[in-house]
Amino acid sequence: MGSDLSADNTQISSNAEAEQEDSPTCPTCGLSNVCGGLGYVRFDLPVGDPNFGKLFRCPNYRGTANPDRREKLRKLGNLEVFRDKTLDNFNAAPREASSAQQNSLARAVEAVRQYAEAPEGWLLLEGPYGCGKTHLAAAVGNVRLDREEGVIFITTPDLLDYLRQTYGSTAESGYDELFDRVKNAPMLILDDLGSENPSGWAQEKLFQLLNHRYSYALPTVITTNTELTALDPRIASRLRDVGVIRRIVINAPDYRSPGHSNIGALWDFSVYREMTFDSFDPRSGLSLDYRQNLERVGSAAWEFAENPSGWFFLMGESGTGKTHLAAAIANAFQARGGSAIFVTVPDLLDHLRLTFNPGSNVSFDHRFTEVKNAPLLVLDDLGTESASAWAKEKLFQIVNHRYLTRMATVFTTSKELEALDSRIRTRLIDRRICRIYAITAPSYAERLNQRK
Repeated sequence: MGSDLSADNTQISSNAEAEQEDSPTCPTCGLSNVCGGLGYVRFDLPVGDPNFGKLFRCPNYRGTANPDRREKLRKLGNLEVFRDKTLDNFNAAPREASSAQQNSLARAVEAVRQYAEAPEGWLLLEGPYGCGKTHLAAAVGNVRLDREEGVIFITTPDLLDYLRQTYGSTAESGYDELFDRVKNAPMLILDDLGSENPSGWAQEKLFQLLNHRYSYALPTVITTNTELTALDPRIASRLRDVGVIRRIVINAPDYRSPGHSNIGALWDFSVYREMTFDSFDPRSGLSLDYRQNLERVGSAAWEFAENPSGWFFLMGESGTGKTHLAAAIANAFQARGGSAIFVTVPDLLDHLRLTFNPGSNVSFDHRFTEVKNAPLLVLDDLGTESASAWAKEKLFQIVNHRYLTRMATVFTTSKELEALDSRIRTRLIDRRICRIYAITAPSYAERLNQRK
């Protein structure tokens, strides 16, 4: 049963009462000062009440009392510098982006637009540096400001710096006052989560903040280019709650530095463009058993391509058709406007190593994030990579990220399962996420020889 929150029968919180005593007239509406000019109040309610801790429009505010209110809210919410960031001027079709990347941006804009109109729960924007996450997050804030609702926009490192400064003797406001304001903001936009110094104090403050907003389902927008597994596990677990969080993964180039992220060029698999389901031959030169095996595996690959969900793992000797089917899945996905990365595992590791070259125009973190968050990732020839500790660790991090997030991934290998890294193997044999198919037919070259 909901609470009656009318001003006549509910007490204003002690903070608002203190503000009223300091200044009896509200600077916004000119009436009795119960909100300090913000237009929102928190009522004194028992802890178990569903509205405990939430902010509500000030009972004295009628929305048209002061034409400057919107600008006051903009200043209070740190959105002055972002006043020009809107959904209408967001470029969802940059020239350097492929059609698949443009589709990714267009889907992100639409999802953000829906959230901005009805902000319920949390919105998590993930993607590489410069893909537009901050612009989209600020655009949400500007939509809510246009409705004259309170918003706080702040980067995670800046928030923690402000909280640290409140301990100083010259601080303008106390820690409790600032922390309470951020915790209970009608909408909080937290930019660049994961870029902060991961000290124990910082982790604890962030958890307290986000856990409070999670518990009360307060509208919150978060941007990050850090994988969830690298965040505080307590925060990461809440960000995976699909009942509260809407996750948007943006696959797009860095608009600030064109050329720094061009999946179409770097991960070009045009050499495999002829490898489609139509060109796959499951019959020539094969006995009935082998033919049935290839037809069954080919049919499973086609079904996966129609709805790429989870993992698809192809095993078999070299030349038996694994790469053809993996490429067919990627080609079908891209033909429908999706964005895929197709790469052999040794080539992937080489690409990552090259980012450490002084002449590289892209950072390791940028390239690594690009791979981890690809809408569809095809890792060909798993098990043929260098067995160095660095290579094993980087590959595991990619695989583990996609395992935890259940992102569509295709693997091929000519190795036995026992020959693969044990940590990767345990994830590949998890039948909840991975479908394993073994091709028993001989290589295509052998089949051609048998036909002569």
